[in-house]
Amino acid sequence: MLLCTVEFEGRTRVAAKLDDETLLDLDNAAKFARYETDVFKDMLSVIKEGDYGLEQAEALIRRKHRRSMIPVNKARFLPPIMPTQYRDCLVFEQHLKNSFAAAEKMTGRPFAIPPVWYDQPIYYKGNRFSFVGHEADVLWPNYADFLDIELELAVVIGKQGKDISVKDAPGHIYGYTILNDVTARDAQMLEMAGQLGPAKGKDFDTGNILGPYILTADEVPHPVALDMQAHVNGEKWGGGNSRDMHHSFAEIIAHISKSETLYPGEVIGSGTVGTGCGLEIGKQLADGDRFDLTIEGIGTLSNRIIKGG
Repeated sequence: MLLCTVEFEGRTRVAAKLDDETLLDLDNAAKFARYETDVFKDMLSVIKEGDYGLEQAEALIRRKHRRSMIPVNKARFLPPIMPTQYRDCLVFEQHLKNSFAAAEKMTGRPFAIPPVWYDQPIYYKGNRFSFVGHEADVLWPNYADFLDIELELAVVIGKQGKDISVKDAPGHIYGYTILNDVTARDAQMLEMAGQLGPAKGKDFDTGNILGPYILTADEVPHPVALDMQAHVNGEKWGGGNSRDMHHSFAEIIAHISKSETLYPGEVIGSGTVGTGCGLEIGKQLADGDRFDLTIEGIGTLSNRIIKGG
C-alpha cells in the first residue's frame, strides 16, 4: 500500500494511491462507510493503529468510494509524515569513499573511513521541522554556494520500542519512503574539521524532503533490495540499490534503540546511495535545477531549487 499526506480543497488529508492519476481520501471514505474511527485524521494516527489501520485502509480501497477520490494533479503533496524525530545514517561504503576522495580535492585534507564505521551504524539527528514534500520548492540558503542532492531510502518507525533486537527490528518498521537530504557542501566541508557532525551544512528551511509516498513494510521483504536513481534536469547523475547498505535497517534500529526508546513516526535515513549525489561525480546544483529521485516501489520525489525565495 502507498500512503501519502496531501492538501486538497483547503484541507490536509491522508490518502492512499489507487493509480497514477487517483488518490483515495481515507478519512472521507471512512465517514461514507460509516466507520466510527479517527484512524485517518493524520498519518501518525494511522501509523499508531498498526495492522488495524492497514486493514481498514485496505477495506476502503476495495470500496473505492467515488466521492472520496482525489485527482493526483489537483493535490499538493506534503511530507507523508512530519517526523516525531529524525535521524540520518551513513551506510553506503561507495558513497563514503567517493565523497572522501572529492573532499580531499576540495580541502586539501586527507580523509579515511574510520574503523568504527564498519563496526556500527553512524548517524546524526537532524532538523525535523525543515521537511517539505514532493514538488515543493527548495530555498537556496544564503550562506552557501555549493548545493547538492542526496538520494536516500528512509524507514518510518511504526511501533515503540527500546533495546530492540536485530531479529525483532523489522517488526518496528511501518514503511519506506524517499529522502532527499539537500546539503550545502561548502558549509559542510568547513564543519567537518570540527569533528562534531553536520550543522549548517544540513540545517536550513526546506532542506529535507520526504515522499511522495510511504510504501508499507508488508509490501517488501526485509532487508530491502530496491533500485534507486537520481536525475537532475532529466540527466541521470547516478544511483544504486539498497541491498548495498553495509548495515541493514534492522541493525540500525537495534543500535539506535540501545537504552533509548524509539517512537511511532520517527524517520531514519539510510544515507546516500553510491553515486546518489553530485559531489561524487563532480557536479553541483544551479539555481532553478529540478531533481527527480526514484526508488523502486515507492515512486519519484521531484523538486526544484531556487534562489531568492
